[in-house]
Amino acid sequence: MTARPVARSLRARLLLFVCATLVVVCAATTFTTALVQRASLMGELDRRVSNAAERSLGGAALHRDDQANLSFLTENGHPVGMLAARLDVHGRVVSAAIVSQDAPPQSLTAPQRSALKGIAPNGSQHTVPVPGLGTYRITGLDSDGVRVLAGLPMDDVQHMIDGLVGTEAVVAATGLAVTGIVCAVVIRRQLRPLGRVAATAVEVTRSPFGRGEVTGLTRVPARDTDPAGEVGQVGAALNRMIDHVESSLAERRRSEERMRRFLADASHELRTPLASIAGYAELMNRGTDRIEPVLAWRRVSAESARMTGLVEDLLLLARLDEGRPLQSAEVDLAAVVAEALWDARAAGSGHDWQLALSLAETPALVTGDEARLHRLVANLLANAREHTPAGTTVVAEVDATRQRCLIRVRDDGPGISPDLLPKVFERFTRADTSRSRAPGTAGGSGLGLAIVAAITAAHGGRIDVQSQPGRTEFTVELPAAGDNAVASGSCRVLHG
Repeated sequence: MTARPVARSLRARLLLFVCATLVVVCAATTFTTALVQRASLMGELDRRVSNAAERSLGGAALHRDDQANLSFLTENGHPVGMLAARLDVHGRVVSAAIVSQDAPPQSLTAPQRSALKGIAPNGSQHTVPVPGLGTYRITGLDSDGVRVLAGLPMDDVQHMIDGLVGTEAVVAATGLAVTGIVCAVVIRRQLRPLGRVAATAVEVTRSPFGRGEVTGLTRVPARDTDPAGEVGQVGAALNRMIDHVESSLAERRRSEERMRRFLADASHELRTPLASIAGYAELMNRGTDRIEPVLAWRRVSAESARMTGLVEDLLLLARLDEGRPLQSAEVDLAAVVAEALWDARAAGSGHDWQLALSLAETPALVTGDEARLHRLVANLLANAREHTPAGTTVVAEVDATRQRCLIRVRDDGPGISPDLLPKVFERFTRADTSRSRAPGTAGGSGLGLAIVAAITAAHGGRIDVQSQPGRTEFTVELPAAGDNAVASGSCRVLHG
């Protein structure tokens, strides 16, 4: 079974990394300093050994014939602990002695002399451990048959190097301890803003996003959102994310409220014709003397047709919301608007219907679904017919440029209430209290303009409305099919 790695905080990992780096740097510094110091001390020692060998060679040359003579060691100036030896022609040690403090030179023992074997008198430096005396730095010289060895102890050099390393180790350990404490304090202080950011994120995650209304989520303090630092960038990004979450939640609440309102309105609209149908059916079941069968069936058919139209409108909106592809063909908007206007004139003879077409060599062409576009214009005209009194003038205008085609439907009726204007394209929005109905009409279901907006969006266009008492104008803008070369000209108005 594999053991899980121990999780460490960012603070602990930073402190560990800094301390490890300092340990490596201090060790490298100590090692390098010791090497440099040793090289310097060894160079100085080798120079002294060479001087001692040259002096011994000079003293031995005075007794050339006596190869065992070491009388030159009794001269003043030789350092205590200096070792000297005479060699024969074959390089064997003939005699060897060491300079003592306030005493004659002491001859080396056989084991000590054996340690000097194999050293050639060619001026090279050798490090030789001598039993009972320690480690020596030895060199040999040869001049006209006089061969000598001279050496100096390395204990002083080694002691100096050991002392240097020990001192540096103590200083490094003290520096590491102090630096570790300082780094721990600094890292803790510097990461404190990150801790506050993390605490904010944890607090936000504890909010009940799945239920109820989520507002006033905790934000990262302004002092922790400075974009000049990495922590500030994280804090600012977290605040932006929280803003997006709140706006998304608010939009979701609004969407749910619209859905609940939509379902309630749809249920109400469907319940009314169903109640009428059920009422007339109940009256017919009780006996035909209560109501004429022809009238009852006529009312049942009318309510059934009303309910069927509402269901078809809801189905159309659902299909448009799903983004189902529409039929795509080149459509002449002028013909569509003219046809819809003739239908509106037949349905509402009490209004003055007018058609305005720009005179151009090329008609206003768009790419889209002709049936849906006809429904768009018919709903706009029906809206004007239902919410304006008899005698109102309604003008349907078609205009086009190279990039766009416009459909404008305006009337000189009482206008739309300013409170209703921002939500006029929402579903089940009724203008009963703001616009006068034509006498004898029952009003719509509140889906007509919602269907107009959905069809416009499905064709990649946009819709706008401007209204004031005496003038209400709906403008539908659709992308033109290709390059419509529209020449400037006069406008022809057809009166109905």
